Amino acid sequence: MPIPRPPLSRRAMTVGAAVIAVLAVAALAFVVLPQDSSADTSTRDARITLPDSPGSTGTVDIDARLYAPAVTPAPTVLLAHGFGGSKDSVDGEARDLAARGYTVLAYSARGFGDSTGSISLNDPDREVADARGLIDWLAEQPEVELDAPGDPHVGVAGGSYGGALALSAGGTDPRIDSIAAAITWNDLGQALFPNYGVTSAEGREALGDTVTPAAAEYGGPGVLKRGWAGVFFGVGAASAPPGGSGDDGTDSGTAEGTSACGRFAPEFCDAYTQSAVTGIPSRQLLDLLTAHSPVAVASNITAPTLLVQGTQDTLFGLDQADATARQIAAAGGNVTVRWFDGGHDAGGTDSTSDQAIADFFDTTLRDTDTGTRPFVYSTQRAADERGGDRNRRMTAPDYPGLTDDSEPTRTRSVTFTPAAENQSIIRPPGASPSAISSVPGLGSVLSTLGSTGAGAALTADLPGQSATFTSDPVDTSVTITGAPRVNLRVASLAAPDQAVLFAKLYDVAPNGTRTLPGGAVSAIRLPATEGIDPVDVTVALPGISYTVQQGHRLELSISTTDQAYAVPLEPAQFSVAMTDNTIALPTVPAEESSNSTVPVAPLIGIGVVLLAVAGAIVAGVVRTRRRAVAEVDESLIDTPLVITDLAKTYSNGFRAVDGVSFEVKQGQVLGLLGPNGAGKTTTLRMLMGLITPTGGDIRVFGHKVTPGAPVLSRLGSFVEGSGFLPHLTGTQNLRLYWEATGRPIEDAHLEEALEIADLGTAIERKVKSYSQGMRQRLAIAQAMLGLPDLMVLDEPTNGLDPPQIRTMRDVLINYAKTGRTVLVSSHLLAEVEQTCTHVVVMNRGSVISSGTVRELTAAGGQTEIRVDDATRAQSVLGASGHDGAVIVDDGTVTVDLTDADAAVVIRELVTAGISVRGFSQSTRLEDVFLDLVHRDTPGSDTSKDRS
Repeated sequence: MPIPRPPLSRRAMTVGAAVIAVLAVAALAFVVLPQDSSADTSTRDARITLPDSPGSTGTVDIDARLYAPAVTPAPTVLLAHGFGGSKDSVDGEARDLAARGYTVLAYSARGFGDSTGSISLNDPDREVADARGLIDWLAEQPEVELDAPGDPHVGVAGGSYGGALALSAGGTDPRIDSIAAAITWNDLGQALFPNYGVTSAEGREALGDTVTPAAAEYGGPGVLKRGWAGVFFGVGAASAPPGGSGDDGTDSGTAEGTSACGRFAPEFCDAYTQSAVTGIPSRQLLDLLTAHSPVAVASNITAPTLLVQGTQDTLFGLDQADATARQIAAAGGNVTVRWFDGGHDAGGTDSTSDQAIADFFDTTLRDTDTGTRPFVYSTQRAADERGGDRNRRMTAPDYPGLTDDSEPTRTRSVTFTPAAENQSIIRPPGASPSAISSVPGLGSVLSTLGSTGAGAALTADLPGQSATFTSDPVDTSVTITGAPRVNLRVASLAAPDQAVLFAKLYDVAPNGTRTLPGGAVSAIRLPATEGIDPVDVTVALPGISYTVQQGHRLELSISTTDQAYAVPLEPAQFSVAMTDNTIALPTVPAEESSNSTVPVAPLIGIGVVLLAVAGAIVAGVVRTRRRAVAEVDESLIDTPLVITDLAKTYSNGFRAVDGVSFEVKQGQVLGLLGPNGAGKTTTLRMLMGLITPTGGDIRVFGHKVTPGAPVLSRLGSFVEGSGFLPHLTGTQNLRLYWEATGRPIEDAHLEEALEIADLGTAIERKVKSYSQGMRQRLAIAQAMLGLPDLMVLDEPTNGLDPPQIRTMRDVLINYAKTGRTVLVSSHLLAEVEQTCTHVVVMNRGSVISSGTVRELTAAGGQTEIRVDDATRAQSVLGASGHDGAVIVDDGTVTVDLTDADAAVVIRELVTAGISVRGFSQSTRLEDVFLDLVHRDTPGSDTSKDRS
């Protein structure tokens, strides 16, 4: 029987993950390390003391640096850094702006760098108030141009964390004359706990009425971006803040002021900790994050605003800038949107975005130009195409749909091939394995890697976990500019708040190469429903700027797992369908303004890195396949099980299994016997690949068993409990278990398994109502799904009544008669004697005896002989060397004939003139077992005499 082999081994996956981890560190270093600038600018450092909060007696010290141009006073820019950075992180940008003639104040936000205080994530009364205090300080500096006393001519800029600060400051301080925010969020709660699936009629209507390119509607408490949130909160919790005094008068830099929250304010630490464990945001945390986000004040912004967002950003997608732009425009503000080929997954901002911000300040701080500005965006196409630049810069007259005067976003509908029926997908227990779509900071690299032959296996959707829908080839190329939308109908078998899915849109080339633009997915958390009633949901797919070439297809994938998110660990099942078999693709007509320029040296470096990653993965695959071939013993290919010198020693030195060896052949029913602690279950768990041996090996049909070995698909098992989902019926549990294997349901032989379970109508009841015996029968039926070639059962008759035990005995015997093999561990020795053909007896981790049941029972114990004269028979037996014959009555003697030939003994009796009326062995397997274990017990006279 051919064994399916997964495309990548665990070791190959580990190699790829390790290389990606190294790249992640490099990417973070690239973002955090300051950039050199040769601008000739004068600087001076300052420590600015500000109130800890309104009405507080405590203070914080803000570490700042003022950059002065050659001519002062000059228009000024307050420059904020990204999360985890400091004033040094933006030194390059500050010097570039100063070289353009701006006075620049770069500073370390409270809790970062050498500034004191704790991180409150842009609290209006703390970080945002600090920005207003810094503007007060600027108004007193001679290098700063003033509009009025106390009112400097000032713009505010920042990226990521600093970008949100710039927007929040602009929404609370009317003195700010210009705002530039890059790769930042609108609502941090929605960004870290996204839910792009809208199920309510009001939400779907609101989304339909929104006509900007990357609009999305929040579908309610979403799914934690565990990967990004871990980076985000991990940086802040890494160490305590520098010294400073808070309201309580304690020194936050002392041991007494240090806590597990590190630099975070306690209210954030406590709320985040709870939600990080559950993966579901509490209402307290969502309200807190919303109050500390630009969404709370964006409608108050009146200064000209530039929003620069990256198309390679799985942390803050295009929808976040779209939402901020709509808020500002709805309140009458002047807002410009720009998309560039960068973001948190591509090293942060780049020279193009920095140049755009500087140009924006030139027109708003110097020229006070408030006219409408064009919408400039970068677009990308698949990496497999040849000829021309892969990235293009496009210019449209404005950002569509922002005002009544602007055209709404155009859409193009692409039809997908209708599915014959709803697609059923499962989330496995523990949500493992999980699909890999992105890695924090490396989404663009992983997306590119996924379009290569070796990388495709690493980023492929997992069988049984994803529903896919494919379009016909597009007849003309189409540029997707924004967030596509799709309508789905989903039914779920999941616990409340555990119905989580992930949607993504692939570009599939004619050669089958799949590209995930931007590496982003749309997380969906469905509301709790009664029963399994389907729910209609409108999904906003990730915002992208991407050209699908003529002849390519689009593929929609709905998956149950994603490694970047906090996926519920409980197993679940979903049924997914497209309601109208179309996806609406947003498009923005534009003209190509100039091709993007890419420095040659970084391009070569990236190419080398990608080649190294691909080489490492390919090498891992090759080594894995060579090892797989080497670990198949062709001479044992038809032998179900061979265990050789198997050993297991735990870290505390306890040796649970010591040199176990035995063989199970086709058609056998083998009983594995032994007292508690003999090592039976440990042996079975090693056979299942659940734990790793410390010595010896196990081969199933010639293949060496390792955790996750493909040959285990030929094995059915029931070891140490069933693990059924109590809220599902027996049938649903069996179906869910089989679908988790990724094999067709018709191969499960479900009807035969249900017949074996013999649960009648109870099979359609929820398992939580089952008795122990009913659960046991269902577990045995589960082990028989697919009619495996080797079945392993641990105590299969526990909880069964006598008629059920008799039925189970017949089932196992008949199952083996089909040429399959059964391995049973049991304490019911009478049943083993009647059911099994062969027996292996273990004690204290070792095999002490093995053979057929007949051989073991014939090898020891008493033989009963019925004769006409018991006294004479006793005498004849004694004279023949069979001492110990016992007279039971006048016509019966018993004697131990372990080493004797029964035919010879009978002949001796008959020759002596004794009539033999009957001859039978009275030994039971239980007697032999107890005798073997007794002789193997330390301290017994025969403990060294093992059979």
